[in-house]
Amino acid sequence: MPIDAAGALGAAPRVREIAWDHKDVQLYHLGIGAGRPATDPRELRYTLESRLHVLPSFATVAGGGAPGVIATLSAPGVDVDLAHVLHAGQRLLLHRPVPVRGRATATARVVAAYDKGTAAVLVLRTEVGDADGPLWTDEAEVFVRGEGGWGGERGPSGRPGPPPAEPPDHVVERAVREDQALLYRLSGDWNPLHADPEFAARAGFDRPVLHGLCTYGTTLKTVVDTLLDGDVTRVRDYRTRFAGVVYPGETLRVRMWRPAGAGRYGAESGGAEKGGAERGGAGEVRVTVSAVERDDAAVLADTVVRYG
Repeated sequence: MPIDAAGALGAAPRVREIAWDHKDVQLYHLGIGAGRPATDPRELRYTLESRLHVLPSFATVAGGGAPGVIATLSAPGVDVDLAHVLHAGQRLLLHRPVPVRGRATATARVVAAYDKGTAAVLVLRTEVGDADGPLWTDEAEVFVRGEGGWGGERGPSGRPGPPPAEPPDHVVERAVREDQALLYRLSGDWNPLHADPEFAARAGFDRPVLHGLCTYGTTLKTVVDTLLDGDVTRVRDYRTRFAGVVYPGETLRVRMWRPAGAGRYGAESGGAEKGGAERGGAGEVRVTVSAVERDDAAVLADTVVRYG
């Protein structure tokens, strides 16, 4: 049966209390590949509790529980086979830096249901705030094969467009561990697609694939470390479209384009020069991510990190 779009959109928001502390943050950082080399001061800010900074993408797992993709499948009017579900896109809007420990209220509801004919796209928006006000807004786009056809809107087609034609300002490669998905799933995403070979085969994959949100976090860390000198508090908005899968053991190639006229800033440059990524400046970074071993097969596309 097609998704009951009216039922999903008209359902009352689901509200839950969430809490996290430094152990959750450290586990998440390890799950996206932080801590290599283990004694590097730039990595210790992600792994050592006495100097811990929180990468904003931790918000996608804060408080544990089902991630946005899985939570969408339990919404009223949505009853689909998990093997037919793909994470299509993700956006994170930061209202304040994510604290090392906290308690907050998360309010989630399906805000859009698009009919693609042979598939459906659902958008789950989660607003998170604490006693001091809003913390972040998270949106997960969920692609469901074989669930379109109810005559609804196809949805917007606007995208940021292709990356600049000129060569990227930075290219960084990040190796994905063979056990990366097994480690990342301890932060709360228990989808068997990322661990069970039989389930992965039923979903059409040769073997278990890495969580899209793991690649999402690894990519943001790469941008922050390369262009923002590791200052996690500068990230304002981070969005991507999941263009392909990553298999544990592969290598990610992250290409970054700074705003036109921006100077270099960060670990690779050894300091700041005038430009959009200079300390105190604001701008955006365009990013693409590909899998090196599969002839640069696209992994993340339409990816933008906005910073202040």
